[in-house]
Amino acid sequence: MRAVVQRVARARVFGDEQLLGEVKGGVCVLLGVARADNDATAEALARKVARLRIFPDDEGRFSHNVCDVGGSALVVSQFTLIADTSKGNRPSFSEAAPADLAKPLYERFCAMLREEGVPVQMGRFGALMQVELVNDGPVTIILDL
Repeated sequence: MRAVVQRVARARVFGDEQLLGEVKGGVCVLLGVARADNDATAEALARKVARLRIFPDDEGRFSHNVCDVGGSALVVSQFTLIADTSKGNRPSFSEAAPADLAKPLYERFCAMLREEGVPVQMGRFGALMQVELVNDGPVTIILDL
């Protein structure tokens, strides 16, 4: 499982010209699920994201997590994060989980974030979406489990 976590001032996701989810501050998480992932992977990654200290204290050090600052998470599924580009120029997605495995793990990741106290907004699994965000910092962290 791979997550691209961006600290954001605001973020929102649209599908079919409808607003699907929006946060006014916190993190935008692009989430890719691999074939080898399971509930334990999703839960561990969600705990990591919830506790990730990427928000500054009064001295500018990364001391606070998203809950500490009253932020939320916008979580968008993105199988392309699992792309393999080691051969040629066309990405291979053979290691990305099929939808019947990936969707429940995406939903488990979001549920676990909520259990950790993070308010969560979601995109629509498997849909073509447009993501708008204002990266704050910019701060972008890549997490692999």
